[in-house]
Amino acid sequence: MLDAVDVGGPLGAIGCGRQHFPRNSAKNAEKNCLKPHLKSQWCIPPEQNAAFVCAMEDVLDVYERPLDVARPVVCLDEKPCQLIRDVLQPIQPKAGQVKREDSEYERCGTANLFGWVEPLTGRRDVWVTDRRTSVDYAHSLERLAAAYPHAEKIVLVQDNLSTHSKSALYQAFSPEKARTLAQRFEFHFTPKHGSWLNMQELEWSALARQALKARVGDKAALVKVVEYWLTQRRERAVCIRWHFTTSDARRKLSRAYPTLTD
Repeated sequence: MLDAVDVGGPLGAIGCGRQHFPRNSAKNAEKNCLKPHLKSQWCIPPEQNAAFVCAMEDVLDVYERPLDVARPVVCLDEKPCQLIRDVLQPIQPKAGQVKREDSEYERCGTANLFGWVEPLTGRRDVWVTDRRTSVDYAHSLERLAAAYPHAEKIVLVQDNLSTHSKSALYQAFSPEKARTLAQRFEFHFTPKHGSWLNMQELEWSALARQALKARVGDKAALVKVVEYWLTQRRERAVCIRWHFTTSDARRKLSRAYPTLTD
């Protein structure tokens, strides 16, 4: 069964939502608009930044490529995950009720999630690690390369982090293996303040909403939760249809482009 997620713009997938208020009601304006404690969180692009728009257009051009089994487009990302354990046993719900849990909890450290998705086919993977160092990143590339043994090149979109470097391969493997792995990939990086361009972010959002609402207290439990969610996600083969193009960016994010002077 194939399913799909449609993404039409740069901010809708990560924003917390906007509130719309009646225009012609002073009473409602006073009641609803004057709430300085409310806020929405966005990835705000910089203004007149050539490096930002260069990297953004590069990634958007990659997303417009047609499906090519020899050169699959894959998005890779990692995500920290806080481990939290209940102090008091939650009350399991009866018919017509919701689960009730105490507000007190115990912090049990953190874990890390690596994940990748091929948007056009719905292929994906997620796994749990203790850390997110350069060596961990190198092993994630090794795992990704093994998933595409017959691909000429894996076209990889990822965030521009210090650990996301070919040199990480040489920290983890012999020079021969590191060079061989590096040649398997065509690297493309999202700009700073442009993580919304990485479609793996949509996978993290789905994982958080569908599987990680309940508290998870240790790494073993997190592995089980993630593996179960991943199995369901793979069975549905959820694809991602990305509609935001370079022409859209030049129109909607025009303030990010440098102003040319004579």
